[in-house]
Amino acid sequence: MTPGSNLPLSVARVAVDVTAPVRLDVSGLLLTANGKVRSDDDFVFYNQPAGSGVTHRTGAGGAGDTITVDTAAVPGDIEKIVVTASLDAPGATFSGTEPTATVRGADDGAVIATFTPPQLGAETALVVVEVYRRNGAWKVRAVGQGYANGLAGIATDFGVSVEEPAAPAAPAPAAVQAPPAGPPAGFQPPPMPTAPPPAPPAAAPAAAAPGTGKINLDKGRVNLQKNQTVSLVKGGRPLQSSVKMGLGWEPAFRSKDIDLDASVIAFGVDRKKIDACFFGKLSILNGAIQHSGDNLTGEGGGDDETITVHLGGLPPEVTGLVFTVNSFSGQKFTDVAKAYCRLLDAGTGEELVRFDLTHSEPRTGVMMAKFIKQFSGEWEMTAMGEYVDSRTVRGMVKPAGKAL
Repeated sequence: MTPGSNLPLSVARVAVDVTAPVRLDVSGLLLTANGKVRSDDDFVFYNQPAGSGVTHRTGAGGAGDTITVDTAAVPGDIEKIVVTASLDAPGATFSGTEPTATVRGADDGAVIATFTPPQLGAETALVVVEVYRRNGAWKVRAVGQGYANGLAGIATDFGVSVEEPAAPAAPAPAAVQAPPAGPPAGFQPPPMPTAPPPAPPAAAPAAAAPGTGKINLDKGRVNLQKNQTVSLVKGGRPLQSSVKMGLGWEPAFRSKDIDLDASVIAFGVDRKKIDACFFGKLSILNGAIQHSGDNLTGEGGGDDETITVHLGGLPPEVTGLVFTVNSFSGQKFTDVAKAYCRLLDAGTGEELVRFDLTHSEPRTGVMMAKFIKQFSGEWEMTAMGEYVDSRTVRGMVKPAGKAL
C-alpha cells in the first residue's frame, strides 16, 4: 500500500502486525465520528490489552506487537480504529527505522496488505494504518502520519487525557517498572491515560501568544499573527463545509499596478505535491479546489483573488494545503501594501480567520498560510508569511513541502 490508499476488508476479524528493527510500542484507539475516544477504555495498549472489539498482543522473541480488530464486535458509534506505533528508546526517532504494518486475516493468517511509511525523520510516534467503517463496510487505509511528541502526543490528539507525572528531583524522569506481563525489563511505558472529565468543550482563549497559540472558531472571527494556528472546529465539530481563501493586496505608495498570482498546492502525507491550483489551472481534484481567476493590477477593494476549497470533497490522500502568492512580473513584495489572506464560509460569506502581513521583504514569493489535516478529522490553519525567491507556483513546491 502507499500513503492514503485503501482496501476493502473481506474478513470480519483482521490483525495488524507492526514490526521494525527496533522495539516499538503499538496501540489501537477506537474513535467516534468526531475523531475522539469515548473514554480511556478506548485506548488499547500493552497495559490495557482489551477494548470493545479490539485487542493488543505483545510480540514475543523480537516479533512486533499486534492489534486485532473484530469488526463485528466494534460498537456502532465507533467509526475507525487507528493503529499507532511509538519508539521504546527515550529520545529515539524514526530516522533510519522503517516500521512495516502487515494486515492479515486474524483467523486464517492470510496477508491482505502491507505498508511501510516512507521518508521518516524526526518523528517519535506514528499513526500507521486505520481500520474504518464506510457505508456499512469495513476498509483499511495506509496513513503513515508522524508525531514529534511520542505516544502521549497521539493520545492527547485523539482525546485521551494523559496524566502528567510528578516533577522529579533530578532532571531525568525516573523509570517506571513495566508489569511482568508487559515488555522486557528496562522498558519505560508512558504515563497511564485517564478518562477526560465530562465537561463541555473549553471556550477558545481571546488571544494567544505569537508562535504558540491554537484556538478554534467558537468565539467568532480569529485574527492570526505569524505562526499562530487555528483549529477549524466550530461547536465541537470539524468544519467540513466549503470555504474560500481570499487573498488581497494593493500597490505600495507611488508604485505601479502590481500583478500577483494566488495559488494553492495540495500535498500528500509524504509531503509530495499532488496538484496545484492557480490562474493557469482553475480547478483541480475533480472540482474540490477552484480558483477565481487572475487579477492583473491589485486595484480595488476586497479580495483580489479567491480560492474555494470544498473540505468535504477533498480526496483522503490530500493532507496538506499551502496557499502562496507570487509576483510573475518580478516586482518585489516591498512594492506591495496591505497584503492579507482571509478564510470565509463559502455559503454565508462569514469571515472566519484573517491574517495580515505586517512586514515585507524584497523577494517575489510568499507562503501565506497552510492547512494541515489532523487524524482526529479536523483541519488546522497556520499563518505563515514566509518569503521565497520564486515568480511562479512551480518554484514554491519545494519550500512549501518543507514547511508542512
